[in-house]
Amino acid sequence: MTSRKGRARRNSDCTAGGLRPAPRAPHRPRRVDGTEQAVVLGVLTNAADFARARARGVCDAPDYEYYLADTAELLADALERFETVRARMFHPQDFEEFCLLHGLDPAEPAARDRYLVNPPLQTQLLPYQGEELAGDFVPRLVRARENGLTLCHADLLLDGGLYGGAEEIDEEHARWVRAAYQRGAEVFRRMLVGAGAGVYELRLRVDAPGGRLAAAARVLQWEDGVVRINDEDLELVCAVLCAGLALELPAVAVLHGSQGSAASCGEYLPAAWAWSSGGPDWAPAARPVRLDGVAAQPGYSLGTVC
Repeated sequence: MTSRKGRARRNSDCTAGGLRPAPRAPHRPRRVDGTEQAVVLGVLTNAADFARARARGVCDAPDYEYYLADTAELLADALERFETVRARMFHPQDFEEFCLLHGLDPAEPAARDRYLVNPPLQTQLLPYQGEELAGDFVPRLVRARENGLTLCHADLLLDGGLYGGAEEIDEEHARWVRAAYQRGAEVFRRMLVGAGAGVYELRLRVDAPGGRLAAAARVLQWEDGVVRINDEDLELVCAVLCAGLALELPAVAVLHGSQGSAASCGEYLPAAWAWSSGGPDWAPAARPVRLDGVAAQPGYSLGTVC
């Protein structure tokens, strides 16, 4: 079989199972009716990371364009062979540090397998459902890594209460975290309900020990209240809200975008609202706010939104 430019096709060797969708022993899934259930593949998301991985002997594709085309074919093949296909950003520096920490040889395929399915990094995984690799999916993989690092930070602040990071979690502590998570999800819901139909972006910042927790999410809300948001972005927003509320940390949020819908003759109005929190509740900001370059006026009272 030949490639797009007449080159003999051969798989680049850089992701799970040597960038082939057949997983190795460390993460071979269970079989149901002869079909393997799940596979995880790593994806290099930019030319610089590709060059670094290739220089370390982790990847052997001739160039990044070839690598992306090859990886897209492998993902498509995996969709036909596996019930669940997931991917995560293959970050060369993270991988090298992981190998150093665990005493692994980076050149060994088993080291790549262990890195990709490392339990503390499961929050970086995204389901792959046939998206265009070089379109929105690669940027989502980058955001998923960044989100995953923030989720790990939030989990650490909550003593493993979000994702079971602690060896033993007291049930009372777990209930406390769950309650804060539900309050955070309700805060986000009320922000959206109050905003009404439109296209928005939420920016959230919590001043936490060890550095700020930050989250951002793009939201499309229809006239009937149906909301479109990437699952990983929703998870991050709720986790950051949870940490802020549980620990009563100073926080600020801005929801901005275009308010309106096609049902209103395509009338869209610019909108930007701001809220703050320093305790167990959120309220309209006391004064105008500028967050990440976005200026916003004090928002509506969330207590009046049902």
